[in-house]
Amino acid sequence: MSAAPVISIRDLSHGYGEGQHRRQILHSVALNVEPGEIVVIGGPSGAGKTTLLTLCGALRSVQEGEVRIAGRCLNGLTEDQQRELRGTVGFIFQSHNLIDALTAGQNVVMSLLGRFPPAQAESMAEAALESLSLLSRVDAFPEELSGGERQRVAVARALVRNPELILADEPTASLDNASATAVIDAIKEAARRTSCAVMLVTHDPRVLHIADRTLQLDAGRLLEQSEDPLIADFLATCRLDLGSASGE
Repeated sequence: MSAAPVISIRDLSHGYGEGQHRRQILHSVALNVEPGEIVVIGGPSGAGKTTLLTLCGALRSVQEGEVRIAGRCLNGLTEDQQRELRGTVGFIFQSHNLIDALTAGQNVVMSLLGRFPPAQAESMAEAALESLSLLSRVDAFPEELSGGERQRVAVARALVRNPELILADEPTASLDNASATAVIDAIKEAARRTSCAVMLVTHDPRVLHIADRTLQLDAGRLLEQSEDPLIADFLATCRLDLGSASGE
């Protein structure tokens, strides 16, 4: 029997505002993401990519439809239950969100507090940083790191717990090629080594080669087409959005 999907979405719709001011962002989205699968989602700015990602990570409450993460239904969760679920997900965002008062190693260790003895947590953090060529920076504070190094620390923090699900929002958008390659390779290796599922939203064509599936959100609707035309559309959208530098 095959394993159950890590992400299972059925008829998911979501909007912001009330009454005549309500803006519908997602329309009847359906998606399964299997263990070890990397799904890359493109689309124009404002299409709902980040909204979809945050709903899957219990950062927003489900309004309509159903979302299940690792078999657990997110509908109707309390704030405490949402917080508990978020603790099982590896989040990677364009903004690294490191704690300035902690070193690189301590920032990664924070992700392991309460789950492992301190010595083991430190060893795991060092291994995660070493996998991203950052072991020599373990004692550096965020202000002493380059932008690419800070983002790689954030990736190490997300991956060190071996989560069942990685949710990544534009993780390489502001990185040079060397740092982007390190981040992409780390995500791919985690998916292959631990069979975690990955949902990655991006405008960056450099990510495409690790995708098992490449989807596109257009006006809140998720499109799944044959590979070649979809990738062509994705690349065209990336170029348009990168050229306009518009935000989501």
